Amino acid sequence: MSVLAVPVKGVFWTNCYFYADEEAGRCFIVDPGAEGEKLINIAWSHGWLINGILITHGHFDHTAGIAEIRRKISPPVYAHELGRLYLTDTTKNLSRLCGQSVIVHDVHYLHDGDILTLNSSHSLRVIHTPGHTEDSITLYDAGRGIAFVGDTIFKGSPGSDKYPGGNTQDLHNSIRKILDLPERTILYSGHSEQTTVKDERRNYAL
Repeated sequence: MSVLAVPVKGVFWTNCYFYADEEAGRCFIVDPGAEGEKLINIAWSHGWLINGILITHGHFDHTAGIAEIRRKISPPVYAHELGRLYLTDTTKNLSRLCGQSVIVHDVHYLHDGDILTLNSSHSLRVIHTPGHTEDSITLYDAGRGIAFVGDTIFKGSPGSDKYPGGNTQDLHNSIRKILDLPERTILYSGHSEQTTVKDERRNYAL
């Protein structure tokens, strides 16, 4: 199993991730914020079938690559149920603010506790972690000790609660939830280097 981080550039730089079972030749793409064709080519160069696209939250810098991917292939797209508020609203997903119009339709909506299965030995649990947005989720593989945290927490800092749907108390509670994971857990965020629960606990009075 591997996690491959691929920074992609649209309006902003965003970390996109491949969560892959190399032996089985399957992967999920997490947060394809731009450069969809580049991401397809990376998957194919590794011999990976793209089983799905996973969205940690509905801001356009995490979703704008989906349309380009869909022009070539049609993997299912998954987001939290409150993603409906963002994926079809260019004001809430911030694309209008940046002179774009990013809309994502035909999404499979998730709930807290749902399991996304890549295969029988690789799966991610959905943890609802609002605060940055209402729909923010963390995708957690307990067996391998990894979590995709979107923009809820970064290396050395919390995410922002200043955008539509942001909430300071929710963000604090969500960070607490993430930092209650085992200390060895590696955290993969949308806009920083990877970090660990152990390292980030030092930054918070929990």
